[in-house]
Amino acid sequence: MTQHSMAQRANQAYRGAAVAVPPLKAVVMLHAGAITQLRRAIEAQEARRFEEGHDCVVRATAILRGLSHYLDSGRSGALAERLFNTYNALVLAALRASGRPHAGANLQRVIDSIAELREAWEFVETTARTGGADRPPPR
Repeated sequence: MTQHSMAQRANQAYRGAAVAVPPLKAVVMLHAGAITQLRRAIEAQEARRFEEGHDCVVRATAILRGLSHYLDSGRSGALAERLFNTYNALVLAALRASGRPHAGANLQRVIDSIAELREAWEFVETTARTGGADRPPPR
């Protein structure tokens, strides 16, 4: 499967998730999907199933690219630009790590970064859903 077709599938997954669940929940779910794919990539590469591991990395990066292309710079300005750059840096880091020595450790760092983003989006989703009722008190 080509990179272009993987990107199209990521786009379709995002659109499908956006129709089935609220958009912020879909964003959280897509981050979780990218993490799952990278964990599978680590497992496959440790088992010396390099092609399978690479395919999982490609799926994860397609999700991240899809997320980066749905950012609304008109509404979010500098934040959208920073997130776009972050997603692209994570894509590059995952692709560079794939199939190389210490791939597991490098992919785990990418997973940790995506997990931080997912937690931030979970907070945004919860805050939007509850109107801020679950927000911790200001310091």
